[in-house]
Amino acid sequence: MRTSIVQTLLLGVLTTACGSGEYDLVIQGGRVMDPESGLDSVMNVGIRDGRIEVVTEESLSGTRIIDASGLVVAPGFIDLHEHAQTAEAYALMVADGVTSAFELEVGTADVAAWYTEREGGQIVNYGVSVGHVPVRMAVMDDPGDFLPSGPGGYGTASDAQVAEMARLIDEGLTQGAVAVGFGTAYTPAATMAEVETMFRISSQHGASAHIHIRGGLAGLTETIETAVRADVPLHIVHANSSGGARTTEFLQIIERARADGIDVTTEAYPYGAGMTAIESALFDSWETWTDDRFDNYQWVETGERLTRETFGRYRAVGGTVIIHGRTEEMTLAAIRSPLTMIASDGFMSNGRGHPRTSGSYSKVLGRYVREQGVVTLMDALRRMSLEPARRLEARVPLMREKGRVRVGADADITIFDPGTVMDRSTYMDVTLTSAGIEYVLVHGVPVIDGGELVEGVTPGQPVRAGR
Repeated sequence: MRTSIVQTLLLGVLTTACGSGEYDLVIQGGRVMDPESGLDSVMNVGIRDGRIEVVTEESLSGTRIIDASGLVVAPGFIDLHEHAQTAEAYALMVADGVTSAFELEVGTADVAAWYTEREGGQIVNYGVSVGHVPVRMAVMDDPGDFLPSGPGGYGTASDAQVAEMARLIDEGLTQGAVAVGFGTAYTPAATMAEVETMFRISSQHGASAHIHIRGGLAGLTETIETAVRADVPLHIVHANSSGGARTTEFLQIIERARADGIDVTTEAYPYGAGMTAIESALFDSWETWTDDRFDNYQWVETGERLTRETFGRYRAVGGTVIIHGRTEEMTLAAIRSPLTMIASDGFMSNGRGHPRTSGSYSKVLGRYVREQGVVTLMDALRRMSLEPARRLEARVPLMREKGRVRVGADADITIFDPGTVMDRSTYMDVTLTSAGIEYVLVHGVPVIDGGELVEGVTPGQPVRAGR
């Protein structure tokens, strides 16, 4: 732990400037780690009206004192890729240290309605993209639910339909969508010219494009080239899922693009299995698979491993399937890379889903930081909080006050035990909450208190562009 002379002097100035008196809440004696400044020292944090008012070595008085001795005080984790935007899932997220959860890959076709559905408060901060996938489904009258199962995926769009998609994307951004979401892997008939049209609308609004690419390394290169022509900030989702056995090469392409000055970022989740809709275009060739391949697929509703017969039956019905297809070495390639933010790609409903929904952040901190030492604690926190905030803050000024533990920042804070933090959720039980997450504050309000969920509090706020 360290505090530079400059940081010590600055903290003294901030303490004086902010004055004294009793705070709403004081976090006392914790190891405060701020990835932006590099602060890593035992300090006290004073919170008033949902904001951090002081970070100091001096004693503070408060209506509530949290004794954080032996614990890490970090910025609340920001998940850019979370499909499970429900109260049920939010409760599991905060138990994993998440204070802001965004659905930015698939997004929504109706931004205004999406935010309206969540009015009245949630336990976490929340936000959404306007999504090319759902917009395309709406324009092309696709019968699918979450992902296309008909013309939204397989239909070639006319010029008029592309124009209508562009109008709806523009409308969603005007309504405050955080970003624009894409899933070209799920829309195989969408040409890159169509995607570029939507990229250009995103660029006009200063919004980043968050995309599940198709086509492996060649598709990644093509997507980056298209983003450059459209002058849009680009975020590639789940490098480990899209890169697979070639994750190292996948990340090298992104690294070279960044070295050339291209605004492209990426993310990963710390699990070897993926999950998606069984009816999606990803599995169009399933009838050509060998019989032994089907055992890699697990039906979420029952936990059973599939056969050719059950795969075909469930695909006809539609639903969610877990894909056990990557090695630990592939996961490590993504997690150890300093390029990747941590994002869960989580989904769960009625107690069933993928363990990454409720365990991604604690698994990184427990397995990859503490046990294996492949990532430093400060770098992990940077990739869980500061970098996701930075990805969004050009369009969403509110994010400039998140992902930091500093005076003036929102009091979205995660306090955890670095010696015990670990995921506990499994592929059979996603509802098992993480160990070692002792306190989580959203706008200064405890939502996890002493390791337990606080019932009935909803301090989370909508995160929208320009607000």
